[in-house]
Amino acid sequence: MIDQTNGLDWRDGNVPVSRRFDDPYYSLDNGLEETRHVFLTGNGLPERLRDGFQIAELGFGTGLNLLATLKLWRDTGQTGMLRFTSFELYPLAAPDMLRAQAQFPGVEDIATELRPHWEAGATRITLPDLTFEMIVGDARETVPAWNHVADAWFLDGFSPAKNPELWEPDLLTAVAQHTAPDGTAATYSAAGAVRRALDAAGLQTQRIPGFGRKRHMTIAAKA
Repeated sequence: MIDQTNGLDWRDGNVPVSRRFDDPYYSLDNGLEETRHVFLTGNGLPERLRDGFQIAELGFGTGLNLLATLKLWRDTGQTGMLRFTSFELYPLAAPDMLRAQAQFPGVEDIATELRPHWEAGATRITLPDLTFEMIVGDARETVPAWNHVADAWFLDGFSPAKNPELWEPDLLTAVAQHTAPDGTAATYSAAGAVRRALDAAGLQTQRIPGFGRKRHMTIAAKA
């Protein structure tokens, strides 16, 4: 069962803001479009998708990235299984997660399908086209212990200034070590320390235009 410990405030009635980190869970401009720009396009999706494609994510948050990715998978006619693993220390309570997801009619069908799983406190979900796992715990411990590699990473923790633990060099080194050959990573953050840590870990980073109010973001690739 999920340990639901992270308090929320709601900005403008529909944007969840973590009290623990004093940071919104997604862009104030448009969270779904941010996900599509940063994590989907930033990782070269859907062109790279294939049966068994493994996505890993630091920070599950509201689950919006999962919804958007599964929507993309289906809308582009992929066959086989999408694998999606998320590392999260403070999972949201189901009512808060569902309230946040309800703000995005573009993924309403996926949200409705997965709703019973969240309400049941699931951390594993298996559908005909999806294998999902939420690994609850400190990513600095759980990522190094993970027995898989990702084709694409969504680095989606709260901002490095407010949630530095998810951007520590040792953790980003573990991310690189758990990245498949030719794998990629993307993040909304353009912080120099994040880029330097990813570069030092063996990923080649680029700073590219960001979404909304963010002038820049970071993408990375493993040679």
